[in-house]
Amino acid sequence: MAGAGSFLGGAKSRLLPASVPFRFFGAAVVFHAVAWALLLAGAPAVPGFAGGLGLPLAALHALTLGVLVMTAMGASLQLLPVATAQRVASPRQLALLWWLYMPAVAVLVAGMALAAPWLLVTGALAVALSLLWFATLLVGNLARARGMPVVVVHSWLALASLAVLLWAAYSLVGAYVGAPVMARGSALRLHVSFADYGFMGMLLFGFSYILVPMFALADSPALRPALLSAAFAGAALLCAGMAAVDGAPTWLLPLAALLGLLALALHLKLMLQALRTGMRRTAGHPFWLVRLGWGTLATSLVLALGIALPDALPNMLHVERARTIFGVLMVGGLLSFLLGMLGRIVPFLASMHAPPGRRGPPLPSALTAERPLALHFRCHVVAFALLLLAVLAENAWLAGAAALTGLAGALAFGRFFWVAWRRMAMTPQVPPLVTPMAAPRTPREALPTDPKLR
Repeated sequence: MAGAGSFLGGAKSRLLPASVPFRFFGAAVVFHAVAWALLLAGAPAVPGFAGGLGLPLAALHALTLGVLVMTAMGASLQLLPVATAQRVASPRQLALLWWLYMPAVAVLVAGMALAAPWLLVTGALAVALSLLWFATLLVGNLARARGMPVVVVHSWLALASLAVLLWAAYSLVGAYVGAPVMARGSALRLHVSFADYGFMGMLLFGFSYILVPMFALADSPALRPALLSAAFAGAALLCAGMAAVDGAPTWLLPLAALLGLLALALHLKLMLQALRTGMRRTAGHPFWLVRLGWGTLATSLVLALGIALPDALPNMLHVERARTIFGVLMVGGLLSFLLGMLGRIVPFLASMHAPPGRRGPPLPSALTAERPLALHFRCHVVAFALLLLAVLAENAWLAGAAALTGLAGALAFGRFFWVAWRRMAMTPQVPPLVTPMAAPRTPREALPTDPKLR
């Protein structure tokens, strides 16, 4: 795999117009606030949530489709041309993709919030069409790929997972209009595993092999361990898919969790090595969020293992409550990781698109509003902790406090994004290199007194 220096050089030569990735990131910022607002409105139903139409389900999909997938689409459309040395599509096509996907997610979320099946089906069909279009673009790019095999392998796993999750989602949505294609339990298990760990997980794992070394100014991780991690992840998804079928052997689900833990452990070893050996300091709030996401995802897999082996769960944690906590950990882990990365991607891309001044383009740090980022970090951590406590204690007031805190953090993150965009768009006022000197003024008393000599 190429090092950070060669990647940066390739990135500069294959940049999309700023409006393409930033429109996806901007929509994700808006849906982030919408998700917490929906959770606040539906706080009484959050602690015991186990599925079904309503505000909690709408909030969940505003996060998954509106924030996670929206951001992953924007990042992959920018990063894949650099990783594979191949063009994905024209900027106009990518803008049209956004114009189809963004309203589709809004309609789908509205259908869930209002418990309106016809609105839900309309939005779901439009979302599926958008994701199929996105998948077609990625397939065309990956088929011609000439570099970064680890990114390519993870992208193929993500696309395979997308196909499974769309099929499962079709069955879940069809159940609301009387046309399911499989049992609800099987469809739900497939949808959860392949949406979060499969599609999103594989995209985030794959692009981490670009982003983490790039931001840390480190060498790219070794190829063989990275491919072995991908193999473990693929095997885990295969076992999870087989375990979702009614009547499948009971040992398949714990095996899937164990293989997922192996894949994550190997991946984290490579990522932490890159952070430790890199030449750039990678502390700061965004990378603390990245670390929180890693730890939370690992915890979710441990809990998934406990759910697969119910006798291993503590007495105070019954299976239904454990499943709700598992969902919070899984989505919260992905959200933490992604928002941490977005806190670095946005200023980096903004600096590459910003008009150069006399000394070249501005540094990413000059485009970063640190105080909103710090506020978002604190709010995110507190909201996440309160939400877990709300589920454990089955307390709606704690759920409302978590949502209110999360909403404050989302607004702070929106402020950070707006500042980066505004500073990127501002043309620097470059002073002239040579300032003409004003002519010296002769003192009045030194002027000649004879009018003829003046």
